[in-house]
Amino acid sequence: MGLKGLLFDKIKKVKTANKKEIKENLWIKCDKCQEISYKDEIKKNFHACPSCGNHFKISGREKIQIIVDENSFVEIDQNLVSQDPLKFRDSKKYTDRLKSATKKTKLNNAFISGIGSVNGRSVNIGAFEFSFLGGSMGSVVGEKISRLIESAIVNKNHVITISCSGGARMQESILSLMQMAKTSAALKKLERSGLAHISILTDPTTGGVTASFAMLGDVIIAEPNALIGFAGPRVIEQTIKQKLPDDFQKSDFLLEHGMVDMVLHRKDWKPTISKMLDFFG
Repeated sequence: MGLKGLLFDKIKKVKTANKKEIKENLWIKCDKCQEISYKDEIKKNFHACPSCGNHFKISGREKIQIIVDENSFVEIDQNLVSQDPLKFRDSKKYTDRLKSATKKTKLNNAFISGIGSVNGRSVNIGAFEFSFLGGSMGSVVGEKISRLIESAIVNKNHVITISCSGGARMQESILSLMQMAKTSAALKKLERSGLAHISILTDPTTGGVTASFAMLGDVIIAEPNALIGFAGPRVIEQTIKQKLPDDFQKSDFLLEHGMVDMVLHRKDWKPTISKMLDFFG
């Protein structure tokens, strides 16, 4: 191949790389409606598709930032780290899974908690990070949720939780299941203190998280088209030997059947929650 051929081949490769970079970095295709949208437009629309409103996956910290006032969030208990009292091992050691999740997410566990403000009103707020072992609830997650609630009682703040979880953490067995009772008991204390719990359910919210504090909100808000339930649809179908509706366990279905109070686009989270906080006083 001559010099001209080599130069042409190099230019071709650069153009191909540039096209790939533009496609990956500037445009996003919606899984639901298949529309391709400019990434900045999606971001301005609270990480939702401008065409159909489909909500893209975002981190727990990003969900918190949608609700709280800018630069108002102060994280608490971020240094709590899971132990391995059962010396659990499946295809991998539990300790290795924890190290891998920490390296991937730069978090010590699957729940981010802290104190922030919503239009100037102080709140205690926490969110699950699904990227950390599927947002599973182990001993540390249960402890962080309980501490968040206890801190709210001391500070006389209402509590906002944002759930996104596969449920209890199997590697901690019964210790994980105990967190269901622990977090529910903490919310009872909050209720006796005259303070409210606003629970936001995002895709997915399942298992022991659904079966405990997530469904114990004074107000329960669901993200559009979120999967919310205890056991998965496939398990239920196999158990009852019946075909389930296509939208079974999706947020709109649950709203129709009285399981949640409202389904809200992310852009409506903050103004709606602000009104609720004014109502609760």
